[in-house]
Amino acid sequence: MARSPTAPAVASATLDPPQHPPRTVRLTGGYLGATVAATPFQPGATPVPNLYLPPGSSAAERERQMQALHDLNQEFRQRYAINSDIAARAQAYELAARMQLAAPEVVDFSQEPKHVRALYGIDEPQTDDFGRQLLLARRLAERGVRFIQVCHAGGGNGAWDAHGDIESHAPLCRATDKPIAGLIRDLKQRGMLEETLVVWTSEFGRSPWSQNTTGRDHNPRGYTAWLAGGGVKGGTVHGATDEVGYKAEQDRHYYSDLHATILRQLGLDHKKLTIGVLGRTMKLVEEGQGSIEAILS
Repeated sequence: MARSPTAPAVASATLDPPQHPPRTVRLTGGYLGATVAATPFQPGATPVPNLYLPPGSSAAERERQMQALHDLNQEFRQRYAINSDIAARAQAYELAARMQLAAPEVVDFSQEPKHVRALYGIDEPQTDDFGRQLLLARRLAERGVRFIQVCHAGGGNGAWDAHGDIESHAPLCRATDKPIAGLIRDLKQRGMLEETLVVWTSEFGRSPWSQNTTGRDHNPRGYTAWLAGGGVKGGTVHGATDEVGYKAEQDRHYYSDLHATILRQLGLDHKKLTIGVLGRTMKLVEEGQGSIEAILS
């Protein structure tokens, strides 16, 4: 999810699904460096570890501690300014302190009306986990978080990677269908959908033929992404695959075109986004056809 340029640039967040067993989420920021890495949230009563202040501690005391830490770190920062990992670690501690003051209210759903919780499928066995992720995404967007990534079923090599049995997609679809519809309805009824771009996609599709008898292999040659809100034409279908769904044949686009489209809706020119890496100027978006104008209003 991405907010329009009218929304304040506060932070970015990644909402990660439950892991069994739990895993550590490490976000690097890629070419842009560790200082712009997103803050991971996880489901449950404490989406961010150590979110709440220790018993007996006050916000004023926490502010004094952070000021003292900032003063101690100032010389160290100047000496090692070229190392983005060190700067990112210092920023992370400062962000954690600010979140202790602001985030507990964001992750508290107790004031959400019952009909809103029902929109997302919260308290229903199949949809509760993902519904909570999407409701948290809406609450973060309301409070000015510009970029929110929501992952379902484990990400890479997760539950959607159906090499063994494509039937495994059925419960995953049931887990996501109602919450994502609820998010769009909720954004619309709050007047937020026009300035919030919702992008639902994956890194590739599945092959139209079988693998391992009932499974499906990776297929990067033809698959679907959809967008809602944020200046996108509702009800528009753009492009088509061949008759068996193997490869795109009509109005073909590479993934960089999707990236360019998202950036365009945020008021950014993808051609101007470059960064120096080890003495080379790297483009953040690969060459392609550019933004997909046919889907934009």
